[in-house]
Amino acid sequence: MATITPRYDREDILIGWQAKIRKKGYPAQNQTFRTKAEALEWATVIEAEMVRGTWRDRAEAESTTLSDALSRYAEEIVPQKKGAAQEMGFLRQWQVRPIGSMFLATIAGKHVAGVIRDMQAEGKSANTIRLHLALLSHLFNVARTEWGMESISNPVEVVRKPKLPQGRDRRLMDGEEEQLLAACRITNPELSVIVTFAIETAMRQGEIMGMTWDMVDLAKRTVTLPDTKNGTRRVVPLSSKAMEALGTLPRRLDGKVWSYTPDGMRASYKKAMRRASIEGMTFHDLRHEATSRLFEKGFNPMEVSCITGHKNLQMLKRYTHLKAEDLAKRMG
Repeated sequence: MATITPRYDREDILIGWQAKIRKKGYPAQNQTFRTKAEALEWATVIEAEMVRGTWRDRAEAESTTLSDALSRYAEEIVPQKKGAAQEMGFLRQWQVRPIGSMFLATIAGKHVAGVIRDMQAEGKSANTIRLHLALLSHLFNVARTEWGMESISNPVEVVRKPKLPQGRDRRLMDGEEEQLLAACRITNPELSVIVTFAIETAMRQGEIMGMTWDMVDLAKRTVTLPDTKNGTRRVVPLSSKAMEALGTLPRRLDGKVWSYTPDGMRASYKKAMRRASIEGMTFHDLRHEATSRLFEKGFNPMEVSCITGHKNLQMLKRYTHLKAEDLAKRMG
């Protein structure tokens, strides 16, 4: 049976109520609350769990703040992840929010839902908010399965996530490819090769910019990507246009394919877009364009996923937008 006793400060002023539970076979439990009702409610729950045999020690979860847990996560988990820099950015944002000072055991779905509303008010996109939530969810799962905090539940699992907008369907319109490549050649001839390569291979921007000549096999007409976003090795076939574009490049002493840095290329691409008077065509949209063209050439979903690195058909649906007029021609 639990005992509930009042707690007083040095001036004999009531400051709270302490609940103590002692039950054979279990470690002693005690917790202090602002009101007697809260102490009784806590004691009732703990005793019921002990009777049913479902009790789990909450001591560590009740003494570890989210901010402290995130610091441990940063040290033990983040270094193993691909997007470590981005993860650290999300992590620090969680730490400075009011929820960061809460104990893990006290964080409920309503607290996470409140942060989601705050993020939306701050103008964060649905995808960015979902990435923040993914980090928090993984932290709770790690704390529960690897750090011995088996008593906690994952509050992210019970909240509604922001709905993602419909996938972008921006495609190159008639004449835009020629305009863009011409503007790229004026800006920097190497930029036109990069854009051509993106359209011909459906490779991601990071994959293209990270290329070195030892990844390229001119005889087999392939580029081998040893470590992609999905964590798997991928071999990308090269079209005749991609091969021709590569053939215009000089070999660099450092082994890199491009002289551009990723940031430099992005800045030049935006400049070329303005020069070509083309709006709303991001560099990533070139991957959409390339993927759609693969389907239009008659490649099946499995073949396309092999080239692009998409993991499933649903992901391909999001990125692939076939032109209705081309499909109509094939229907006869």
